[in-house]
Amino acid sequence: MSIEDFDPIRIRKDFPALDQTIHGKPLAYLDNAATSQKPRAVLDVLSEYYERDNANVHRGIHELSRRATVAFEAAREKVASWINAPSAAECIWTRGTTEAINLVATAWGLDHVGEGDEILISVMEHHSNIVPWQLLAARTGATLKYIEIDDEGRLVLDGLESLITERTKIVSISDVSNSLGTINPVKTIVDASRAVGAIVMVDGAQGVVHTKVDVQDLGCDFYAFGGHKMCGPTGVGVLWGRLELLEAMAPFQGGGEMIQIVERDQSSWAAVPHKFEAGTPNIAGAIGMGAAVDYLSNIGIEAIAIHESEIMAYAMAQLSLVPGLRMFGPSSLDDRSAVISFTMGDAHPHDISTILDTEGVAIRAGHHCAQLVMKHFGVSATARASFYLYSTQEDVDRLVEGLDQVAAIFG
Repeated sequence: MSIEDFDPIRIRKDFPALDQTIHGKPLAYLDNAATSQKPRAVLDVLSEYYERDNANVHRGIHELSRRATVAFEAAREKVASWINAPSAAECIWTRGTTEAINLVATAWGLDHVGEGDEILISVMEHHSNIVPWQLLAARTGATLKYIEIDDEGRLVLDGLESLITERTKIVSISDVSNSLGTINPVKTIVDASRAVGAIVMVDGAQGVVHTKVDVQDLGCDFYAFGGHKMCGPTGVGVLWGRLELLEAMAPFQGGGEMIQIVERDQSSWAAVPHKFEAGTPNIAGAIGMGAAVDYLSNIGIEAIAIHESEIMAYAMAQLSLVPGLRMFGPSSLDDRSAVISFTMGDAHPHDISTILDTEGVAIRAGHHCAQLVMKHFGVSATARASFYLYSTQEDVDRLVEGLDQVAAIFG
């Protein structure tokens, strides 16, 4: 779909949840960085699987199992194409981005990181890309280091060569910040890591949602993302990894599906990706995520990105006129994605969100699983409005009108 044909009003009709009132007001859903709404095309696929094809995958010979397996593996092919993975076999189904990062930190990290080694992440990371590395450092005696951020929430890359050294084993970085919307220069970090032989993990939870991702072009070693922020179901995600790394890694969990042969004293493992998919997977979730890729592909990620940029320009302009409102993150639209975090005078973000909810406007309030970011800016929490393909200028206007109510209450 070209940007000329892109119509968020028509797109909204594909999303049943958006057609409702909250406290007597039409819903303006601006919490997309937490989770997106689901189009009818995804909901129908989920319903069809449970109503018609409900069976376990791979291990059944009967027709229902065959249909479920075909749909399950077709979805793997779709997500592989979505990120331009060299092979669908490199795409592992997980419960989401969090599990994918933990998988790498455990299955790769415990065998490759030791005492005296270094792990590099950044201050802007989501807790899902901090805590697993803290655990790995504690277990191995490695040192955890951080890339700092500046006053606009950009990574401070001056002196990167002193952070990425020959002791660095892995660098794990988000391509887009969930709390600030900052778009990070991942390729620059990959190049610096390559120079010392370190591998790179990318937290893509907010990346694949808004821009075209090409893991081969990025040059990273692992890329993780979830389904629920890109119009898919919750509880499903993907870890992409270089095949040679995945093949050399130990399993993350043991159980059914991930084995080849089980003996009394030892077992051998199934080939990648099944080596990392122990037990019954989220079959419906994977199929639903494949349907979400189909839906977004039909619209076009380029058209979505242009629309979001226009909405962001309008939103930042309108919010800049609100007295007492402070926005966090890069001032340039070229450096940020569809997220605006803000505070407003003496009103606590939870109070802002509560008042907006009475106006039918849904935003997020809190530390956004990014407490290091909050500490950097000297706040305990922010309010966060986040936009997606179905967001409109009217949603922004409703947000601003709601903030007028906040001002009326708090002065």
